[in-house]
Amino acid sequence: METNDLRRSFGDLEAVAGIDLAIPEGEIYGFLGPNGAGKSTLVRLLVTLLTPTAGEARVAGYDVRAQAGDVRLRIGVALQDAAVDPMLSGRELLTLQCRYYGLDRVETRRRVEDVLSLVDIGDAIERRIGTYSGGMRRRLDLATALVHNPQVLFLDEPTTGLDPVSRARVWDEVRHLNEELGMTIFLTTQYLEEADQLADRVGIIANGTLIAEGTPEELKRRISNDVVVARIGGDPEVASAAVSVVPGVGQVTVEGDELTISVADAPATISPVAVALNGCGVTVTDLTLRRPTLDDVFLLLTGHRSEPGDDAPGPDHFAGDVADLAAHAHRGPR
Repeated sequence: METNDLRRSFGDLEAVAGIDLAIPEGEIYGFLGPNGAGKSTLVRLLVTLLTPTAGEARVAGYDVRAQAGDVRLRIGVALQDAAVDPMLSGRELLTLQCRYYGLDRVETRRRVEDVLSLVDIGDAIERRIGTYSGGMRRRLDLATALVHNPQVLFLDEPTTGLDPVSRARVWDEVRHLNEELGMTIFLTTQYLEEADQLADRVGIIANGTLIAEGTPEELKRRISNDVVVARIGGDPEVASAAVSVVPGVGQVTVEGDELTISVADAPATISPVAVALNGCGVTVTDLTLRRPTLDDVFLLLTGHRSEPGDDAPGPDHFAGDVADLAAHAHRGPR
């Protein structure tokens, strides 16, 4: 999968402002960004639900503009809040998805059983979707995206709103698909731990442009060796100014009453940081030292902490778009 100067505008708003990607077959690529950054817009471009304003994109070897039907045959898509009839059973939905892709009855039965061996839904497959828990619904979304055996799988914030146990089960299933089937997976998420756990490489988007890319470890190394987090009472801007001039301090980011401070040599720097805070008239309520995380990278690059939520602007919302993809896919060679 690759893009070249890919762009999409909504009136005066350029939601995707020139994205270049090169994602090899079999990779899990994590895509991160704050709300409104353009993540969901990019996904909808890649899965042919939106047409690019400019630039090019190829998915599974096919051009998303000129060969949209070929792209749709070869991708699986699990977007946020897909509209599904709650009166259908899980099995009925999977069967319907197969029929959208032109599979006959024998192929449909085989594919449904195959996908249920990959995604753990259990006896709930026979129940109405309206009775499903959030975790069960997300696993059904994953099964629906897989039932036609795609080459590339798009997961748009697949675990948003799930409890930790359900989230871990979805992670296990994503790993299995990648490791056992060699499936290429494009994963957008606002859980930084999720990207750290699953992604081979990570891209970070802000204001419609790609501002950083690399393995999770490479991105962590970019912000120095350690991070000091100070929670204070008082003026955080005064505290930031006092800390910024301490030798060994790199970037300082303020969010609320918390300062995130990158330091090159933690043992030599944490005491001067504490002294600087004490001397500038603020009260230090907590001071901790830890190794950097992707959340630190995200904060230092974007100025925001990651918070789960839908980042798509109003014109970019599609209820029922996964069903639309399947219904417009025509049967053809893999």
